[in-house]
Amino acid sequence: MPMHTLGDLAAYLQAELRGPADLPIHDLATLQDAGDGQLSFLANAQYRKHLGSCRAAAVLLTAADAEHFAGHALVVANPYLAFARISHLFDRKPQGVAGIHPSAVVADDACIDPSASIGPGVVIESAARIGAGVTIGAHCVIGARSVIGAGGWLAPRVTLYHDVQIGQRVVIQSGAVIGGEGFGFANEQGRWVKIAQIGGVRIGDDVEIGANTTIDRGALSDTVIGDGVKLDNQIMIAHNVQVGDHTAMAGCCGISGSTRIGKHCMIAGGVGMVGHIEVCDHVFVTGMTMVTRSITEPGAYSSGTAMQPAGEWKKSAARIRQLDDMARRLQQLEKQLAAVTPDADPASEA
Repeated sequence: MPMHTLGDLAAYLQAELRGPADLPIHDLATLQDAGDGQLSFLANAQYRKHLGSCRAAAVLLTAADAEHFAGHALVVANPYLAFARISHLFDRKPQGVAGIHPSAVVADDACIDPSASIGPGVVIESAARIGAGVTIGAHCVIGARSVIGAGGWLAPRVTLYHDVQIGQRVVIQSGAVIGGEGFGFANEQGRWVKIAQIGGVRIGDDVEIGANTTIDRGALSDTVIGDGVKLDNQIMIAHNVQVGDHTAMAGCCGISGSTRIGKHCMIAGGVGMVGHIEVCDHVFVTGMTMVTRSITEPGAYSSGTAMQPAGEWKKSAARIRQLDDMARRLQQLEKQLAAVTPDADPASEA
């Protein structure tokens, strides 16, 4: 189990130390659950009520909150960011051991850096290249001519099809499928004719891809995921989509083919986007929104209806069904009103 002192953590974060430098810290925990030897943090005002009863060895706090806390603290400008940085010091994720497991199946012309860790049951196909310090978990499949850059980490049972290019320090969780064939068909008198998907997938540096997320290969050009993109679990990225640098996308989003999403966007859970549209940089789309046209101005966008009691929702739904009829009746009333209301006489107004 990792062990650090409060002084070491203060130096690591460049935080103001309020407490004994030699205080041992062996774990992280929430304000409600923390106890001896554990470090907690306060980043959301709604949890401030738990600060008085917190039993943590120390807490990450802003200077304002530290003024009202009698315990040990590390004072920082952004406690949540400090927690994110310090969490890696306590990460218990197993580290791969350099070498190729005897049960792995590796093509003769695959190129694997000696420092990479190739787990049991892994399949690495012809002309694939695995960079320095890469960890590939059990039963992953790395397709022909695919490339994984230095420092990558693949959980067990990740599948990369052929011609997938992955940058450095990319994390891919279990069940993810990268480079599957996109949903492309032409209709011939009611029958569907498959279109060969001959593009690939290009993924930048420092990308994270969640469990069971799928990224389809391009039909002609590549599907592209930019540097620093973060994709949650169970996301569908269709063929030829482009996602700009440092965009984050929450679970269960579905992005249709050839959509282009800009840089530094935040796409909340359950969002759907139609194909062949563009979303500019710095856009925030709230949960369950259906994006049906391009977004050209930065800002927040929403659609759908907010939650309400079921009885009220049923009434609202009934009124929504009546909107078309109500609009027609309103137009008729406006025409009738215009017919009985004489135009103003400009001369009399003068």
